[in-house]
Amino acid sequence: MDVADFDFDLPEELIAQEPPADRGGSRLLVLSRERGAVQDAMFRDLGQYLLPGDLLVLNNTRVFPARLLGRRDPSGGEVECLLIREFPSGEWEALVHPGQKLKPGARLLFQAGGVTLHGEILARHYFGRRTVRLWAGEDLDVHAAIEHLGHVPLPPYIKRRDLPADRERYQTVYARDRGSIAAPTAGLHFTKTVLDDLTTRGVKVVEITLHVGYGTFKPVRAEKVEDHVVDAEAVTVSADAADALTVALCEHRRVIAVGTTTTRALESLTIDEGRVRPVSGQTDLFIAPGHVFRIVSGLITNFHLPRSSLLMLVTAFAGHGHVMAAYRHAVASRYRFYSYGDAMLIV
Repeated sequence: MDVADFDFDLPEELIAQEPPADRGGSRLLVLSRERGAVQDAMFRDLGQYLLPGDLLVLNNTRVFPARLLGRRDPSGGEVECLLIREFPSGEWEALVHPGQKLKPGARLLFQAGGVTLHGEILARHYFGRRTVRLWAGEDLDVHAAIEHLGHVPLPPYIKRRDLPADRERYQTVYARDRGSIAAPTAGLHFTKTVLDDLTTRGVKVVEITLHVGYGTFKPVRAEKVEDHVVDAEAVTVSADAADALTVALCEHRRVIAVGTTTTRALESLTIDEGRVRPVSGQTDLFIAPGHVFRIVSGLITNFHLPRSSLLMLVTAFAGHGHVMAAYRHAVASRYRFYSYGDAMLIV
């Protein structure tokens, strides 16, 4: 398929710049995977659309403040560094701005509140990526310095600076395992009240971990969908979670993935003689139209960027025609889009 087939017109004012006043106060567009019918609802009423025995799968990754703002040392020019992932060596892959001026050997300095973090560019890579070495003072761990100095890595389509409130709001209520540079945004709508209501209704809940990296949001630069490559991301599915998935599949119960990250993690799993196998490793699975879903039978997701790999995943699940029609309905009905926007349930 052509990447252009995943384009759509979106008024800029529908791109959510702030989260809803109350977590869980988002709208919910319910889409029938089979018929393409849509229904307008509220996220707090999610339980009305799930069934007793459904297995709801959450991604419990936790976002860390991966955006560092500082200056070149010693020239003083402004520098922005988005940490993408840490290598086993302790060095980091990062997106650095202004990239054209920051060559190997360039020094960086990040300071605030009495905390100092030093950096050095070690290598240049494609599309502005760099290998960076970071170090702090003798009495401070690098990760602690990042936690103190770093900013919440809000997506670039949110046209404002991050606020202290974003440290909590750009995080799911069940976030546990630190390691993502972006939130699994479908999970941002959940509250303890919503989760308690689901369990009261007989919905089962299980957690997995996929650390969201830059690859999830990497622009699709190819003209053909099949030419796009997704970067690998760390995924962990415990033995208990794998057992819960195995039982659900054997009993023909629905597996509802919360988010595209959860979907990619689940569809990456090995099923051996009817049993879902646990995993601790990486996945570079790119889900596009033509993918045969083996585990996921329901999806909760936000509304995604035009021409993005995430939109391609959603159309793979529910059909290109159904999803694009639902998006046109969402635009006409003034749904809020992207990370802090409204939600869609596809069953």
